[in-house]
Amino acid sequence: MQQGPREQPDDAPPSARARARAGPAPLTQHWRDVVFVHWAADIRAVRRLLPAGTRPDTIAGRTYVGLVAFRVTAPRALGTLPTGGFDEVNVRLYSVDPQGRRGVVFLTMDADALPSVLAARGLTGVPYMWSDVSLRYGPAGSAGAVRRRWPCPAASARWHVAVGGPIPEPSRLEVFLTARWGLHTARRGRTVWLPVSHPPWSLHRAELRSYRGDLLPAAGITHPPAPPASVLWSPGTTAAFHLPQRVRP
Repeated sequence: MQQGPREQPDDAPPSARARARAGPAPLTQHWRDVVFVHWAADIRAVRRLLPAGTRPDTIAGRTYVGLVAFRVTAPRALGTLPTGGFDEVNVRLYSVDPQGRRGVVFLTMDADALPSVLAARGLTGVPYMWSDVSLRYGPAGSAGAVRRRWPCPAASARWHVAVGGPIPEPSRLEVFLTARWGLHTARRGRTVWLPVSHPPWSLHRAELRSYRGDLLPAAGITHPPAPPASVLWSPGTTAAFHLPQRVRP
């Protein structure tokens, strides 16, 4: 008998560890100095921005929009071919498909390497933008700035995050926001799920000391009036991207 869609129970975060996958990964990247800033988002507003066949992923009846910044170092295609590092800032939502696969939906991905932007847009359909991106980490914490070049709409932002001590046991919300083992995107008229795996995050407490910008409105999300629901920092991890899988209705 054919099984219906597998629903994720509300309040159940994803596994903190990625599922093991056979075979070599087509692409690997090191992610360094990772800043996670998240606000609660309106579920109805989020739903209209997700790829066909997916719905907002929720915890405790809420979904979130994230601003995530990090440095991509030592990216390699097919295990050996270097593709060039870059700095990235993305605005993202959280999704689940009828097969029960949970993921990230990127609304925008600002990066400062035009060849990588063009390759990613063409091969995967993810919305990379060519931008000036500056990320810095030091004793005062993690700071960054971004100014979009192409394509429109124009957008920019500047922020400073103070970094605190490590989190020995992440909360359910912290796992929900960071342990995402794939992404949903529209590719050639179809929605696909692209699996991603990496070791569990080493997370630190953090505080958003300042933020000024319009990255969220430019991505279609009204900037929440409330302070962030979660601010985290991580020294980073090594991620592997695997072959995409089609989302079935």
